[in-house]
Amino acid sequence: MIRWSAACLLYLLVLSGTFAWQLQKELATLYFAGSSAEVFIDIPRGSSPGAIADMLMSAGVLRRKLPVMIYLRWTGYARRLQAGEYRFSGPARPRELIGRLVRGDVYYVAVTVPEGLTADETVELIAKLGLANLEALRRSLQRTDFIRDLDPAATALEGYLFPETYRFARKAHSDSIISAMTQQFRITMRKLLEEHALPADRTLREIVILASIIEKEARVDEERELVASVLANRLQRRMPLACDPTIIYALKLAGRYDGNIRKPDLEIDSPYNTYIRRGLPPGPVANPGVSSLRAALAPKPTPYLYFVSRNDGTHHFSADFRAHAEAVSRYQKKQVR
Repeated sequence: MIRWSAACLLYLLVLSGTFAWQLQKELATLYFAGSSAEVFIDIPRGSSPGAIADMLMSAGVLRRKLPVMIYLRWTGYARRLQAGEYRFSGPARPRELIGRLVRGDVYYVAVTVPEGLTADETVELIAKLGLANLEALRRSLQRTDFIRDLDPAATALEGYLFPETYRFARKAHSDSIISAMTQQFRITMRKLLEEHALPADRTLREIVILASIIEKEARVDEERELVASVLANRLQRRMPLACDPTIIYALKLAGRYDGNIRKPDLEIDSPYNTYIRRGLPPGPVANPGVSSLRAALAPKPTPYLYFVSRNDGTHHFSADFRAHAEAVSRYQKKQVR
């Protein structure tokens, strides 16, 4: 039998207390020795706690490995560390580092995509934030398989990149980015169709086309159903829609749009020219938001056939050409719709 003297026991208590104090001090000490102002560490799925600690040390985020390994085992956090890319930009305590890894505080880039952008303008915005390559994103716009069940006639994803704020990993693949946006469209459209059934005389594709025009024409939500009613009434009477946004889209496709529409532009030979062609254009001209999609599904019943801008973000609506001409003379003499 081993007999411990009082002196030995005291020594062991002091030693263990000192070790515990040193451990707590190390876990509470700020440290950062990264090679740049911000450091990114990508932790692969399945990485062991020891391998993760080595990565943190190599990146200059962690000073000593042993205290962290003891802390992980003691707290049970070793089994809760999450994979992903993490961003470190200044001194932090080892306890704080472990807390972030346990919470899965992975670094994401937030992207707010506003309503009314074209598909190409959307991917340009995403690429400017450093997410994926622009050409790769443009190739992903051809992945119509993402929405084939919703729109078998789609030749690209124009109209189906839902405007929303997204959080993407810094190294997200272009396909995963575009897929997330079409998935959000799918979720939104499903909810809307629970509120308003798809009209018997419209396909989902036609609703998206109408919504894209509404998105570009209406500046305030209160007018979207009114704009939708004008479009629906014109289609019913087989009148040309005569919508400037479709002309702008045609000019963009031709590489001719400079921010203005001139009289000769109204005669551009394009299937998107709704001044000279009756019916809907062949596809959406932008990516509509939820309010425009809802308006396209359920236009407000009105007698209106015309509208003209008041130059303050709102429009004047008219049921006949004479009233429309008077409104044009009052608000916008240079533009007759």
